[in-house]
Amino acid sequence: MKILVLNAGSSSQKSCLYEITKSTLPDYPLHPIWEASIDWTGSQELGLMTVKKPGVKQEYSLDLKSKQEALSQMFNTLISGETKVLNHLSEINIVGHRVVHGGSDYSEAILIDEKVKETIQSLIPLAPSHNPAHLEGIEAVETLLGTVPQVAVFDTAFHRKMPDYVTIYPIPYHYLKEGIKRYGFHGTSHKYCAKQTAKILDKPLELLKIITCHLGNGCSLAAIQDGISINTTMGFTPLEGLMMGTRSGSIDPSIVLYLQGKYQYDVHQINQILNKESGLKGIVGESGDLRYILAEIKAGNAQAKLAFEMYIHRLKMGIGQMLASLGGLDALVFTAGVGEHAEKVREAACQGWEFLGLKLDLEKNSSNPVDQEISTSDSQVKILVVHTEEDWAIATECWHLFNCY
Repeated sequence: MKILVLNAGSSSQKSCLYEITKSTLPDYPLHPIWEASIDWTGSQELGLMTVKKPGVKQEYSLDLKSKQEALSQMFNTLISGETKVLNHLSEINIVGHRVVHGGSDYSEAILIDEKVKETIQSLIPLAPSHNPAHLEGIEAVETLLGTVPQVAVFDTAFHRKMPDYVTIYPIPYHYLKEGIKRYGFHGTSHKYCAKQTAKILDKPLELLKIITCHLGNGCSLAAIQDGISINTTMGFTPLEGLMMGTRSGSIDPSIVLYLQGKYQYDVHQINQILNKESGLKGIVGESGDLRYILAEIKAGNAQAKLAFEMYIHRLKMGIGQMLASLGGLDALVFTAGVGEHAEKVREAACQGWEFLGLKLDLEKNSSNPVDQEISTSDSQVKILVVHTEEDWAIATECWHLFNCY
């Protein structure tokens, strides 16, 4: 069977096609037969689309004015040009979507119908950088593939076992009945990376205390004990927690009241500031892409240096928060775009934890590690870089649902 996966981030759109030829799932992630990604962060006017299949790689510039058209062009590379792997899009059996926010309605993967779409739409205020992109992808598939079954895999599901004292906010209790609580996000990635960590270390997941650091344009940490998420840095929305590419992360709530009082900003203006104009971008002013920040630091940009220092400071604060929940630590794991590729972030984040017996091997850290341990041989806490396979995790959910469909 052929499974198409769409993984929409706040600044990117990734997609891949898996072909499963056997009647059972393999124990290891399959390589996609086709992959595509659209990066929206490099320019204000153009996006960069990269499409690959074994032995072939193509790059295209796309107009950002119509993301629906960009998705259509991306799908077209499946059936035409040097990246062609299908004769017709109808060969796709099922489509899986990573969906950031399922609210209180969904804790498992589910086939998408009008009710699911309405729920995703209703939760846009809680995930304004993501849920609109999910709907764009779902609607693009409806237009191009007709009635092919589509599946929503929710980022919030992995965190549903967090204890009440973690999920409930210290505000009047009756708001909990309205769904105001900490949900957590990036759950598909955190869950996958925890399982991979256990495999790499050759230890039972149930015996490990792990902090997973999902660092991309959006960032979150998870404290994982006995294979279960017991705490995470994101909360009611993906805005809570760490400093991110364009999101502020946690700030004093009175700042919002002050801005509303002094400048008469409405909710939409506040949302734009905190979700789109803050974080790394808010300090540097041009871009929230860490690649840009690091390049500007080399060029002597003092604000870029400040932004990086703030980013690391808040990351280490988050690690301390997760550490307190776990009461110990066996492994610190870095994943996602920044976590997997930015050695300077890993190096800076690992400094100051010597009292835990955590020691980073600088040579291993600088060797572009993938699914490898990068701590020294005598480090009491293992440090790993794990390539997150959210797409494969989504594909496996689709496989299970399709076989029950």
